[in-house]
Parts: sequence; structure tokens; C-alpha cells
Amino acid sequence: MQPAQRRAYGRRGTPAVAVLITVLAAAGLGGCTGSDSSSGPDDGASGDSGTNASAEPGRYRSLPEACGAAGRKTLQTLLPGAEQDDKVYDGQATVTYDIDRRDGCRWKVETSSGTRYLTIDFQRVVSYDPSVSDDDRARETYEKKAVAAHIPDAPSTPSAPSSSQSEGGASGDSSSSASPGTSSDEPGKSGKGGAGDEADTSGQPGKSTDSPSAGSNASGGSDEGDTAADDTAPRRLDDLGDDAFLNDELITKDSGIHRDITLVFRSSNVIATIEYDQWTTDKKHIPSSQGLQENAQDLADELTGRLNE
Repeated sequence: MQPAQRRAYGRRGTPAVAVLITVLAAAGLGGCTGSDSSSGPDDGASGDSGTNASAEPGRYRSLPEACGAAGRKTLQTLLPGAEQDDKVYDGQATVTYDIDRRDGCRWKVETSSGTRYLTIDFQRVVSYDPSVSDDDRARETYEKKAVAAHIPDAPSTPSAPSSSQSEGGASGDSSSSASPGTSSDEPGKSGKGGAGDEADTSGQPGKSTDSPSAGSNASGGSDEGDTAADDTAPRRLDDLGDDAFLNDELITKDSGIHRDITLVFRSSNVIATIEYDQWTTDKKHIPSSQGLQENAQDLADELTGRLNE
């Protein structure tokens, strides 16, 4: 009978031992959990999550359809003569493998007076570096395009400090700093006048008195001077998207002459490129910078609206 009692005692004792083991195990696990939580803040993982949080994603997660981005009225203005064939307005889509990352479209219209080409390209920039945001990466890409096109930097405005120096420093230091560009008779006044003249010239990239002269030059052989005018020269635009620049090239060949307008603007992590070209075989009638640039800028304004829809 005793062996049976020992077996019965053993069965009763087994749960007690299991409970004791469970308690000890739980206590041991609790100790491990405590040590992990104390070491948690020192882990590099927390630092990584902070880095990811600092690099914000761009505003845009997709792109508009390039061939449908420009309205019919806009295309009629950009492509005169296309009304003879409605299929021209459909455009030809650019081959792409991911329309959420890159999409483009191209139009072409031929008339007796010449040929016009229009291209729209959308690029959505994504940064794969957790320390660099999509916007910052897009800004880098945009600047590379501006440098490749030889676009000058946006005009700085140091005229205010220089004028204050000429006002406050009527001594030899201020006059010596103003003397390189002015006469030595009245250094103070001439220094301020020179700065003011430069500000007035750079502040007329809109439609000012230079615009009529640009239009008149466009019909003659001096149209190259039109390209160098302040309101039509390659430049950065301060009223379009987050960043924008416009390039204007006049190219003459034996077969004819063409003016190529390229407008690039960045909105958050999307870079849009407009290429608008006019070709003609009549070298006596050079395509006008002003008209082509205005058409490209109107299209760019429309595209910014499409991005924000």
C-alpha cells in the first residue's frame, strides 16, 4: 500500500512543483522584462525611429496624367493649327514603368508657317535615405537641373545694406566702397543712385517698358538681344511653385531656326518640366521670346493647379 500512497503523493506534489516552477519562471521573466525596458531608451532602434520621423514624406503620393493635364483651350493656344486634326490634342504618352513616379506626354503640330512641339514631364522624387526628406531630395534634383541649364542664381538684394553704409558712413570707408562704380565727386549720392538703378532694372521682369521692345525685336534680326533682355532672359521665377526657372534658347541651323523654351518648377516632391519649341524655315521671322514664354508660364500655372487637385 505504501508504494501506492507514494504514487498518490507524487501526483499531488506534481502540481505544487509545477506552480513553484511557474512562479519562479514568471519572476525570472519579469526580471528580464525589467532589464529590457531599462535598456530600451539606450537602444539604437529608438534613435532610428527618431531619424525616420524627422525625414518627412513629400506631399504627393501620385502624379496627374500628363496627357490630360493641359486643358483644351490651353492646347489650342500653345498649338495653333491643331484644330485641323483633333487627334493632335490627345498627345502621345511617354513610355514609363511607374506612372506614380514618372509620367509625360508630347504634342506636335505642323503648319505651313512652321512646327511646334510641346512636352510635359512629371517626376515624383522619393528619398530612400531616412535622414533626407523627399522635399530636400527633390530640391537637390531641381538645383542640378538649374545648374545644367546655366540658370543664374536668384538676384540677391544687398542694396539695402550698401545704402545704409553710404548713409551712415559718409567717412572715407563708405566712399571708398562706393567709388569703384561711381564718380568721386559725390560718392554718397552716386552710390545710392547706382544701387537704386540696379534695383529698378532687376525689378522689371514683369511686363514693363522692355516688353514692347522685345516684341519689336522679335520680328527682326536683332531678336537675340530680346533673349538677353531682363524680362525674357534665362532666369529664376519667384511666383511659381516652391522653385522655378525658365530657359530660352535661340538656335539657328541651315534648315531653319527654332526657339526652345524650357520651364521647370518644383512643388514639394514633384518636379514638372515644360518644353515648348517653335521651328520655322523663314529666318526673317524669328519666333518671339515673349509670346512663347507667356504661353509656357500660363501652362505652368495650370499644372500647379492640377497637382493640388
